[in-house]
Amino acid sequence: MTAFRFLISGGGTGGHLFPAIAAAQELRRRLPTSEVLFLGTGRKIDTLGLASHGFVGAAIESLGFKGAGLADKCKAVWIVPKSIYQAMAHIRRFRPNVVLGVGGYVTGPVLLAARLLRIPAVIHEQNSVPGMANRLLGRLVTRVCLSLPESTNYFPAKKCVLTGNPVRQAIAHLAKERRRQAVADPSARPTLLVLGGSQGAHALNQLVADAFCAVAKGELASVRLIHQTGAEDEAAIKKRYAEAGIEAKVAAFFTDIASIYGEATCCLSRAGATTLAELAVLGLPTILVPYPYAADNHQERNGDHYVQGGGAWMFRQDELTSARLATHILALSRDAARLWAMGKAMRGLARPQAAEAIVDICLKVAGWSEEAEAR
Repeated sequence: MTAFRFLISGGGTGGHLFPAIAAAQELRRRLPTSEVLFLGTGRKIDTLGLASHGFVGAAIESLGFKGAGLADKCKAVWIVPKSIYQAMAHIRRFRPNVVLGVGGYVTGPVLLAARLLRIPAVIHEQNSVPGMANRLLGRLVTRVCLSLPESTNYFPAKKCVLTGNPVRQAIAHLAKERRRQAVADPSARPTLLVLGGSQGAHALNQLVADAFCAVAKGELASVRLIHQTGAEDEAAIKKRYAEAGIEAKVAAFFTDIASIYGEATCCLSRAGATTLAELAVLGLPTILVPYPYAADNHQERNGDHYVQGGGAWMFRQDELTSARLATHILALSRDAARLWAMGKAMRGLARPQAAEAIVDICLKVAGWSEEAEAR
């Protein structure tokens, strides 16, 4: 029996890693004998994320270019030939049928290596505004899978396919369960989930802690709090809630995010594309506070799609005070009809079959069929 061999490149953040894992999970569901290799940066989030989902990874030396200082930019350019050479070595050993790039600076050398070795390649763009690597690679690959329709403007139109952004199996299963459930009990205590992204968000953490511990402590006592802080703020935020007598579940990073999502009735979040895709498929009404320093302001543009669709509110960080944030949290969490309507709108914006669509494209580009697997 011939096994399909799938090489995925990218990572460095949860926003890149988790869609890649979702695509790999879907391939294994469909082709159980398939082999998957992740080729990325070797950063801790990649290593731990892959291990927790049963996948293996390898790393090449590669450095980011955008936003770096002059010296770091020169170093990033200098190391490119070595990065391509290392990627070619991994590709020759693994012999993939297709390469999928999911974004991040490491994808550039890997997909260039695939091109040199005549291996078919596909990229997936999560954000409304693609990063530098994917913009350049869009001209070299066979297909470009898009999460949001706004991204079409940055790639050759004939290569683009609107697939959506895939979510991991545990989240997809939870979404199906939530759709089967009856309408939520309007008398149930609202639960706010705060997500600052896989790296945390210090400014957002402080706004939330100020709102719950000082500005609107009495009013927000009706709202149960789950707060993902990032590693740097975890201890301080835990201490502050404990001293204020606030009931809160706090962690630097929730590894079992599906169970955490299952407890939430609404969310306060940055506007990373992968988090938005997860919130949409789950139908979670959301208050968005985009990261103000995101490249090309892509988080705000990501959020626009969900705001226009009626599933989210969005506020710029520099416009928010803890008092204003408390007002918005109370307005959302106390209004059962509004929660229901926004949740329905979020589900309407979701593309729950995104992983299947991306795998379909990768198999087609590779010229693979079920008959090939049986041989």
